[in-house]
This record gives sequence, C-alpha cells and structure tokens, in this order.
Amino acid sequence: MVTPVSGTDGAADGARGRLAGQTVVVVGGSAGIGLETARQVRAAGGDLVLVARDPGRLKRAADQLNPVSTAAFDARDVERLEHFIEELPGQVDHVMVTAGSPSYTPIAELDLAKAGVDFGGRIAMVLAVARASREKVRPGGTLLFIGGTGGRRPALGMAVTGAVTAALPALTANLALEIAPVRVNLIAAGFVDTPLSASLLGEQLEARREELRKTLPIGRVVGPEDVAALALHIMGNSALTGATYDIDGGQQLLPH
Repeated sequence: MVTPVSGTDGAADGARGRLAGQTVVVVGGSAGIGLETARQVRAAGGDLVLVARDPGRLKRAADQLNPVSTAAFDARDVERLEHFIEELPGQVDHVMVTAGSPSYTPIAELDLAKAGVDFGGRIAMVLAVARASREKVRPGGTLLFIGGTGGRRPALGMAVTGAVTAALPALTANLALEIAPVRVNLIAAGFVDTPLSASLLGEQLEARREELRKTLPIGRVVGPEDVAALALHIMGNSALTGATYDIDGGQQLLPH
C-alpha cells in the first residue's frame, strides 16, 4: 500500500529512502529531465509509472528503472492523457510532466494554426492532468510541470514561447487552489544540457555550453540532474504549492 506523502524536504543527494512507498508518474520519462528525475525517484526508494512517446526509448528506460508500469503515447493527445491518469490502478503520490518543447518562429513565418496548437495544447495538457488528478493523487502529493525562463525576455521568434512562459505560473497558482489539497508547482528552467537542447542547437551546442560556462554565476552548465534534484525536493516538501521555481544557474541575472 502506498504510504501518505511526508512533510519532509531535501534534494536527491539526501533523499535515500525519502520516497519509499510512494508512486511517481513521470510523463516524458524516457529522456532528459524526465529520465533523470525517474532515476532519482528510484534512488530515493520510490516506485515509477513511466510515460513516453517513443516506445523504443521507453523500453530502454524501463529496462534500467524497473517501473511498475509504462505507457507509450503522445502526451499532446490530451484526451488520452487524461484518460490514462483516470484509469491508473489506485492512487499515486506525484505526477510530473516534462513533455513538450519550445517554439522559436518569427511572426512573419508563423503558421497560425500551429501556433494555436503550440500554445493551446500546452495549456490543455496542464489542465487535463490537473482535472484527472483530483481523485488520483493523494492529499499532500504534487503535480509538477516543467516550463522555462527564456520567454520572459522579448525577442524575435519568441511570441508563442513567451506567451506560454507567462501563462504557466498563473495557471499553476490557480490550479493549486482548485485541486487542493493536491499541490501544484512549476519548475521554470533556463538552458539545460539535454538531448532536446542538442536537437534544437545542432552544431551550435558546444559553443552555447562554452558561453554559459564563462558567463553563468555558477560557472557551469545546468544539467538534468540539477532539475531532477529540485523536483524531488518539491515532491518531498508538502508545504510547497502554487509556486514557480527558477533553475537557470543565474542566467536571468546576465545583461541582455
């Protein structure tokens, strides 16, 4: 039987056994931040339900982590996502959603239909998870979404991403009231060295890493393990809800 969520806190390094008896659903759990969070959940004694779009990557993650169950589908299919959560056997303790990627398209090149899907689909995904989780997540557990910080600074090609960036904290705060005592929190990440970042930057990836090593106050690039450690802290501390937690190594402190 899954035990109630505790009120203790702590990052992954000090979390051995802290999630023992708890079940964490990770949507987007086969790569990057999601996969690293899943690893840290297992290291902390938690059980996993893994969801990912790519069946092959999902199987490789499952072979490493021995989850309770897996499901391969695209989380942008919000009806299927909501139904999946509603049909989970019994209650779970935390649901983390990392699925999705930013849109960087100048307005002159923008496909309006796709822009509507990019914006509306991201919001709908959060709403679907929240609605389905009202009876599925134990009191004191959390819904945890991954957003970003880059869209806070206006720039060419950032209209859609900037709108999503602005909307997610407000949505998080409202949902924290709507579905309490289930908690709702948002991690806003800057550049994180993941396969998604590599696919977006291509040959410019190493130059971007080097730039960040030289300019960030922390003197290094933020990795998925950093974001995962924050995720575990939020899961474990039942006083945290309705908030947005930035993790960017001080990137926002730098001049334009």
